[in-house]
Amino acid sequence: MAGVTRQGMAARVARDIPEGWFVNLGIGIPTMVADHVPVEREVILHSENGILGMGPAPEAGKGNAWLVNAGKQQVTLRPGGSFFHHADSFGMIRGGHIDLCVLGAFEVASNGDIANWATSENDSAPAVGGAMDLAAGAKRLWVVMDHTTKDGRPKLVENCGYPLTAPGAVQRVYTNLAVVDVVQGRGFVLREILAEGMSFAALQAQTGAVLHTDS
Repeated sequence: MAGVTRQGMAARVARDIPEGWFVNLGIGIPTMVADHVPVEREVILHSENGILGMGPAPEAGKGNAWLVNAGKQQVTLRPGGSFFHHADSFGMIRGGHIDLCVLGAFEVASNGDIANWATSENDSAPAVGGAMDLAAGAKRLWVVMDHTTKDGRPKLVENCGYPLTAPGAVQRVYTNLAVVDVVQGRGFVLREILAEGMSFAALQAQTGAVLHTDS
């Protein structure tokens, strides 16, 4: 069961962001969140390469080659937005001024550990990068990712098998199948099944740790 699309996942994340939050969007699916925040809502999007007030992707042929997000994709600037030095951007992150960071991940553990930068010692990524600062500096961390790998292995696990980006940092996970909170002392708590027609038992079978419910 494929569940919702990546754009659908991004839209679901955007729907849950409260008014007035400063939100950093990581590379990958998280960047799509910018396309689903209505212009009338005051959600201030931050990009670690130095943008505050980031808007959605530009219309075809109308982009500015110099205005890009951290994934080097062209973006727009909302009214009142600004761009600035990389060091100032990380000052915002490390200073605790970001209400929420949305990242992708390879794995999330039931205690909130996140692994999102390497899957082995031979990965091409030279270092953990800015995700470590974001996971430690943002007030909240949500992850958006597919529920399983392409070969069907769970990405929600009891313990991460890949190198950690940060321990105990994740509060919520959005996947193509479900929305799951990470609750201290309980682990994964199911909030919503997104895949139409999927049962709790079927979802549990694709999850590498126990799923709890509030009922």
